Amino acid sequence: MGCKRGHEVESYTYSCMRSATDKKSDNRKAIVLLSGGLDSAVTLAALHADGFTCATLAIDYGQRHRVELECSQRVSRALGASEHRQVTVDLRALGGSALTADIAVPKDRDLAGVDIPVTYVPARNTIFLSVALGFAESVGARHIAFGANALDYSGYPDCRPDFIEAFERLANVATRDGVQAAAAGQAWFQVHAPLLRMTKAQIVLLGKKLGVDFALTTSCYDPGANAKPCGLCDSCRLRAKGFAEAAVIDPRV
Repeated sequence: MGCKRGHEVESYTYSCMRSATDKKSDNRKAIVLLSGGLDSAVTLAALHADGFTCATLAIDYGQRHRVELECSQRVSRALGASEHRQVTVDLRALGGSALTADIAVPKDRDLAGVDIPVTYVPARNTIFLSVALGFAESVGARHIAFGANALDYSGYPDCRPDFIEAFERLANVATRDGVQAAAAGQAWFQVHAPLLRMTKAQIVLLGKKLGVDFALTTSCYDPGANAKPCGLCDSCRLRAKGFAEAAVIDPRV
């Protein structure tokens, strides 16, 4: 899949419900979940290039790699978001993940394996999208976007197309705006995952074309001193694979 910009970026958007009648045809406001990582930064750039006015949302969920919260603020400013909010939903109380509990982050794992790794945070994307949905409804936005990827990824179940489809259905039956639009025969909320079916190399190339400053992003699950990437966790290795295959130098390495 090649890299495109402008309205063509919409070809990367996954949306299971689109209404032929747009209740507010001028509403191009989107809430973009922004972790500060490569994928979410490129997602923001893609939505912006497609003509959306984007507000960004970072979630402080008690993650050990807290540098990503600082990166999300920098990326939001650099890519021209209309506003940036940070919400705390402390998932450390639930445990069960190497990203929130005292569990070692796996290194040099077989990325071709079928097991869901311990870096999976239980229900994380469901929780994050729910917060984004609340944000969207409170400010009159119809669109929610996040950097889910179902090709070069760690096998998380909440990055798959059927999850996104299910959440979009939920958004349209669990909200005031969704129910009111349904009464008029419309689907109100749309969930966008523009990187869903792209390889990491394609994501890097798209980000480069859209002017993403990769130096502002972080992907490492277990960074060292001065936020230096470990280079061995799943996220570091997938990022390295993408930059290598795209023949682009990663400024974070």
